Amino acid sequence: MEPEALNSSADQLNSILESSIRDSAEMQLRIIDLIPQLKSVAALFCQAWEQNHTVYVIGNGGSAAEAQHLTAELVGRFERDNCLAAHALTTDTSIITALSNDFSFDQVYERQVRALVKKGDVVVAISTSGNSSSIVRAAKQALSSGASVIGLSGASGGQLNELCHICLKVPSTRTCRIQEAHLTIIHLLCELVELMHSS
Repeated sequence: MEPEALNSSADQLNSILESSIRDSAEMQLRIIDLIPQLKSVAALFCQAWEQNHTVYVIGNGGSAAEAQHLTAELVGRFERDNCLAAHALTTDTSIITALSNDFSFDQVYERQVRALVKKGDVVVAISTSGNSSSIVRAAKQALSSGASVIGLSGASGGQLNELCHICLKVPSTRTCRIQEAHLTIIHLLCELVELMHSS
């Protein structure tokens, strides 16, 4: 490749990356609009823990990783040592593979929620589209079990929007931007919980 072509390609890549970084930063700033909802979710978490209930979290793919991230911060420590009852239903490979094999993947969270979740618990359902069948079915089951349902989704909220007590919707349709914002939301919730729970 000629030096000119290399420079042109590099300039194009720089432009694409700069645009993506700016887009990501702008999306982070738009989370400010979610502050009232974030405070309500944190208060709901704290109320559940005060009554000896548990926060359960579900998600697929990158959202499964974020489910585990959230529960790790709560059970472990974000910045203060609170040791809060939280469990990601994404982690037991024996249960997940058994349910996928014996029933269908659509039921991997629904059946866990049915078995474990009690009235007064909180289920956090993470889906960038809001339409993942396994997440939607689990949210419906959580409502039937008497749990509060919190959604983390993208712009429209999808089907999840109608099933949540509170749905934190990131105003984007790009999966990468939504997931980046979800991570920020998770950290903000942990920060709020630690401030509220220890006060």
